[in-house]
Amino acid sequence: MALSKKPVNGMKDILPEEMQIRDYVQQVIKETYRNFGFTQIETPCMENIANLSSKQGGENEKLIFKVMKRGEKLKIAEAKDETDLVDFGMRYDLTVPLVRYYSNNANDLPSPFKALQMGNVWRADRPQRGRYRQFMQCDIDIIGEPSNLAEIELILATTTTIGKLGFKNFEIRINERRILKAMAAYSGFAEEDYDTVFIILDKMDKIGLDGVAEELAKEGYAKESIDKYLGLFKGVEEAGNGIDGICYIAKTLEGFLEEDVEKNLLEIINSVNAAKQADFKLVFDPTLVRGMSYYTGTIFEIAMPELGAACGGGGRYDKMVGKFTGQDVPSCGFSIGFERIVLLLMESGFTVPMQRPKVAYLIEKGYPADKLVDVIAKAQEERQAGKQVLVVRMNKNKKFQKEKLAAEGYKDIVEFFNN
Repeated sequence: MALSKKPVNGMKDILPEEMQIRDYVQQVIKETYRNFGFTQIETPCMENIANLSSKQGGENEKLIFKVMKRGEKLKIAEAKDETDLVDFGMRYDLTVPLVRYYSNNANDLPSPFKALQMGNVWRADRPQRGRYRQFMQCDIDIIGEPSNLAEIELILATTTTIGKLGFKNFEIRINERRILKAMAAYSGFAEEDYDTVFIILDKMDKIGLDGVAEELAKEGYAKESIDKYLGLFKGVEEAGNGIDGICYIAKTLEGFLEEDVEKNLLEIINSVNAAKQADFKLVFDPTLVRGMSYYTGTIFEIAMPELGAACGGGGRYDKMVGKFTGQDVPSCGFSIGFERIVLLLMESGFTVPMQRPKVAYLIEKGYPADKLVDVIAKAQEERQAGKQVLVVRMNKNKKFQKEKLAAEGYKDIVEFFNN
């Protein structure tokens, strides 16, 4: 039986045209983030399964690609459950590996530590448009900064990057996990029910306010609590999704919400709006949940009108380092949805700007060796002059070959014949 030539489901081969755009996007991301003082690091693609299954990753913990033990450690006949068979897992995000990395190397790192990561992650998810089982994430994180300066820098760095890639009129949706909890407490939900309530709330974009009410009722929650809860969202909508919305929710939740939350959010919004370089709106969205359980404070998300979905996000996770070291360290991060950015650029017909001139040398079959030396030398001279020179044999179907080269950006095609 012939071997399968297709990639496994949910993963893909990347053709040269897309690879060129991916390289360009990575270059813009690295350059911009470095200008903001972030330092690039790298972590292994695999982590100990205990780190990935510590109830920090929300629904992603159900999507781990798990790695079986090997050699003498693998004892299938004696295994009682999965833990006897599995010891590693493929990372499902870059945050868990970063926190382990920081915990292991903190003595050798500056404080605060501004990290830049770019790498593939793996999730056993259902493939769909812009979503794969192997995909690249681009994360920036600030570890050791307790103030909202971290959020301000992360939002400005990320939006500047997206703006440089040509995107406009996008939104940064912002919320606070403590607002989510205060809204639930104010409405009469028990603390042990918060996670269930938030999972349902997270579906708001898909099922709407009525759908959320219906699902909360199915869970058996009191109608009084549901009505009071949904009334808060209606109140924010009437007040507006900016500063007025935050002021409304803070006033309504007085006695349930910590006093510094309103001040912090207003400072972030005002500072970002005063310094931003890209064309976007910063919007307060009390329905924003973010699925990761490790978030403790501010959370944010990139909304692209062209995609109709989130294109990145992040937030504050002050309790996560303590899971490794026993001592909490304030931390905050923002991740760009790299694959979705590339998808949007490709669908828009994007071409990489300011490329080096591309020249193709087509050499006829049987071209004399003594003359070939001169062609190679000429190609080397043009490369030294800053051009990208492709030297290839001339195909029988030369017309098709030249069309393909032109599509790849080779505007100048030079032919070398035997005579």
